[in-house]
Amino acid sequence: MTSDLMTIRAICDAFDVTARTLRFYEAKELLFPIREGQKRLFTPRDRARLKLILRGKRFGFTLEEMRQLLNLYDGEDGERAQLRECQKIAALRLEDMVQRHAELEATIAELRDHMDRGAAMLAQLRTKLHVVRSQERPSPAAHVIDIQPSDRSAVRKFARL
Repeated sequence: MTSDLMTIRAICDAFDVTARTLRFYEAKELLFPIREGQKRLFTPRDRARLKLILRGKRFGFTLEEMRQLLNLYDGEDGERAQLRECQKIAALRLEDMVQRHAELEATIAELRDHMDRGAAMLAQLRTKLHVVRSQERPSPAAHVIDIQPSDRSAVRKFARL
């Protein structure tokens, strides 16, 4: 094995991906490692392709878009065609991301507004509850019942209820 080839473990460590991810990209025909029995050896070309795949994934490119971009490199116009197409797709992605960013900022502002109003309502309810509770507290004299002898029959009737 020459020094420019990397094993699946080495490439996983270098790119912080799993072996399953690499096998998935291989199955989708985005990577083409050299096979020596069960062993996969990745060339500098595979590493460059993987770097582009991971960058495209981070930018929201689909796997099909990535496949088309990677295949353009092998065409007649090569790198130039690949870069032109990448610019087109990137412009669309950027436009979409800017729009989603604006929508997200609006949603965040709306949520903050709702939270502020909710906090104000809670504070208002706490104040009302405090006032109500302070009004409900009986004075110490309210517990003392002074029953006159003439009221005893009424008390007995009340106790039976």
